[in-house]
Order: sequence, then C-alpha cells, then structure tokens
Amino acid sequence: MKQVQAETFALQALSWLVANDELLPVFLGASGLSSDDLRARAGEAEFLVSVLDFLSMDDAWVIALCADLGHPNTAVQEARFALPGGEQVHWT
Repeated sequence: MKQVQAETFALQALSWLVANDELLPVFLGASGLSSDDLRARAGEAEFLVSVLDFLSMDDAWVIALCADLGHPNTAVQEARFALPGGEQVHWT
C-alpha cells in the first residue's frame, strides 16, 4: 500500500471510529484526547498511525472496520506500515 492510499484508509478508519458511539469513548479515554484534538490532528500521519494501532488491539474491531469499509482485514496493518512512523519494528 502506498502512503497516499494508507492516509486515505486511515482517515476512513478515523471517520468510522468517530461514528462508533461505543468505541469512540474508549479511544478518547485511552488516548487522553478530546473531540477537538481529533479534528486538529486528523491530518497528522503519526496520529493516524495511533488510530490504526488502537483499532488493531481487537480483532473484532479490525473485522468490523474492514467489513464496513469493504477492505480485506489486512488493510489496517498494511496502512499502518505505509505511514511515516508506522514502519514495522524488527527486534532481531
């Protein structure tokens, strides 16, 4: 996935998260962000990586997101790795 595609997907994921009345408060509580912070940081690649990282914490969230957006379940990780700051870490 190219960076532009990854940013588009991550923005769609953020929109999906914001529209989810049950999951949004969990994200806000875990991140310490406000709704205003979401709007202000939506264009930052590092912030979008954090959204994808949050959604990756639960397989059910990934499956629901990807089903709703019409993407394969691998799209979350592919987008994360394509964004600046989201590169996969190799510990070896």
